[in-house]
Amino acid sequence: MFPYEGSFGLAQRAIWKGHLKLGELVCPIALHTAVSASERVALHMLNRKTGHRLHRQFVDQDTGKEVAQEDQVKGYEASRGDYIVFDQDEIEAAVPAGDKTLSVDSFIPAKEIDNLYLDRPYYLTPSGAGADKAYAIFHAGLMKKDVAALAHAVLFRRVRTVLIRPYDNGLIATTLNFDYELRPAKEAFSGIPAIKIKKEMLDLAKHIIATKKGSFDPSKFEDRYEAALADLVKAKIEGREIEPPQEPERTNVVDLMEALRRSAKPGKPVAAKPAKGAAKKKAAASKTPRKTAQKKTSPKKTAQRKPAHTKTPQKAAQRKAG
Repeated sequence: MFPYEGSFGLAQRAIWKGHLKLGELVCPIALHTAVSASERVALHMLNRKTGHRLHRQFVDQDTGKEVAQEDQVKGYEASRGDYIVFDQDEIEAAVPAGDKTLSVDSFIPAKEIDNLYLDRPYYLTPSGAGADKAYAIFHAGLMKKDVAALAHAVLFRRVRTVLIRPYDNGLIATTLNFDYELRPAKEAFSGIPAIKIKKEMLDLAKHIIATKKGSFDPSKFEDRYEAALADLVKAKIEGREIEPPQEPERTNVVDLMEALRRSAKPGKPVAAKPAKGAAKKKAAASKTPRKTAQKKTSPKKTAQRKPAHTKTPQKAAQRKAG
């Protein structure tokens, strides 16, 4: 089956089996992978000349020679270039033994969950005879109280804290990051200055958000990188060339207000406001010729004004008669 030409089904095989324990309530459970990268397009490293697959080798950084697997050990760098060596047996002895039990420690309100600590989700299902009823009781209790359970277990050779939440008619078990693994937000945000936003800008931003309001629908998310790889592979198989995608047209908008106006009315060009100095010069230039034109071409004033030396025909006739 070619990538993106079929449905992605949930693998039914469990990756871990044990018991969910809450006091005296024990329920046989199984964990299933909720997120998998197995359906992604896989590209392998090959020998260009032979077309054969390549494989990695561990080599001594000083001698450059390959090291056999039985001679490979792990070590901790105590100081630069100085390592403390550990055998695999020593490492396994130091790791807490798993008893295949997911023990519930406490319950927390669902609204208190900090998403930064969420690591990897798993589907938690009932497993074995008599598990369904205990599973249903646990699920109903979490739903009724709107809480999540905090539990711990040895998973994949590590002691992990697990968050258990109801999801549809089942449960989701998500491993959590430890506090020491999470970098403080202040380290990233300390250099961000406090800026006061003008009301007009804020109103435009609120308008843009309102016009683009949507709902969370992961089925509409597109992995463009994987789709591009799939198209490339298919084109190679069919012996045709694939045209590179065209770069989107970008506009060099420096004025934030102009950028907000354009975003609020997509497709309609918005004239940028000129700089204050330029606006004053333009206004002064437009006023001057208008006044000059009025003095020269005003028909009303021209008709009313009479030259001093000009005499009317009536006065000239009277003078002759006298």
